[in-house]
Amino acid sequence: MGGNKYNSLMTNAKDYVVIVFGLLLYAFAFCALILPHEIVIGGVAGIGTLVLFATNGLIPVAVTSYVVNLLLLAAAYKIVGKTFVLRTIFGVTVVAIGIGFFESMFMSIGHPLVPDRVVSVALGGILCGVGIGTTFIHNGSSGGTDIVAAMVAKKSNVSIGRTMIFVDMTIVSMSIFLPFTGTIEERIEARIPTIVYGLIVTFIVSYVTDMIINTNRQATQFFIFSPKWQEIADRINQEAHRGVTVLDGQGWYSKHDVKILMVWCRKIESVTIFRIVKSIDEDAFVTQGAVNGVYGKGFDKVKIKLKKTKTQDSRTLGVSQEDKTATQMVRRSNQEE
Repeated sequence: MGGNKYNSLMTNAKDYVVIVFGLLLYAFAFCALILPHEIVIGGVAGIGTLVLFATNGLIPVAVTSYVVNLLLLAAAYKIVGKTFVLRTIFGVTVVAIGIGFFESMFMSIGHPLVPDRVVSVALGGILCGVGIGTTFIHNGSSGGTDIVAAMVAKKSNVSIGRTMIFVDMTIVSMSIFLPFTGTIEERIEARIPTIVYGLIVTFIVSYVTDMIINTNRQATQFFIFSPKWQEIADRINQEAHRGVTVLDGQGWYSKHDVKILMVWCRKIESVTIFRIVKSIDEDAFVTQGAVNGVYGKGFDKVKIKLKKTKTQDSRTLGVSQEDKTATQMVRRSNQEE
C-alpha cells in the first residue's frame, strides 16, 4: 500500500511539473510572438486581448483571462467533475501568472521579439499548440475554450481541437469591432489582415494540439509468429503490461500449425514490444499496423449516446398514457366528491 501511494504521488508530481512547463510555454509564445503584433487569437487569451486593446492597455490580458476562466469553471463544475476543476484552477492560475509576467516583459520592449509577422505568428502558434497539447496529455488544462472542449469531449467523440476552432473563430472575428478612428472601409482594410492572422494562429494551435494528443493516443496492432510464443507472451504481460491474444493458424507452405500472438498497445509502447520479441527470438516474424482507435479496458472509452429503440419508446409511451389515465380518474373522482 505504501509503495502504491508513493508511486501515485510521484506520478502526480511529474504530471504537475509537465503541466507547468506546458502552460508557461503557452504563455511565453503568446506574449512574446503573438501579442506584440496586436493579433487577436482564440480562447480566453483572445478575449483578454480584445479587452486590452479596447481599454487602451488599462486592463491586462492576465486579469481578464483569469476572471473569465473562473466563471467558466463555475458553469462547468457539474459536467467535468471536481478533479478536472481543481487541476484547471491550478492551470489557469499558472497561465495568469505566466501571461502577467511575460506580458509586462515583452510589451514594454516597444517592438516585437520577431519582427517578421508571418514567422512570429507561425512560431507562436506551433509553440502554443505544443504547450496546450502537452498540458492535456497530463490531464491538465489552460482553461478558456479548453474547458468548453472538455465538456464536449465528456459527451461525444468530437476532437478537442475541432471544438476549439468553432469557439475561437468567433472570438477572433470580434476584433473587427475594436476602437478605430477611420471610416468603415478603412476599418475593414486594417482589421481583415489581423483577423486572417488570428485565424491562422487558431488553426495552427488546434492542429498541433490534436497532433500532440492523438500521437500519444494512437494505437498499434502486432501479429507475432514465433516458436517461442509462450515466452514472448509472458514477457509482454510482465514488462509491457499489455494483454496478448493467442490465435491458431497454419502455414500453408509448410503445412505446420503455428501460434499467432495478437497484441494492441500505444504507439509509444511499440518499441518496447519490438525489444521484447527480438531479445527472445531474432528470427520471429512480426507485422505492425496502425489502428485508428482501440476502445476498452486500458485504452479509450467509447463516448456515444445510444438511441432509444422502438420497444423502449412504446414502453415509455404506455407508461405515460397509464399515468395520464390514472391522473384523470383521480381528478374525476375528486370532482364527483
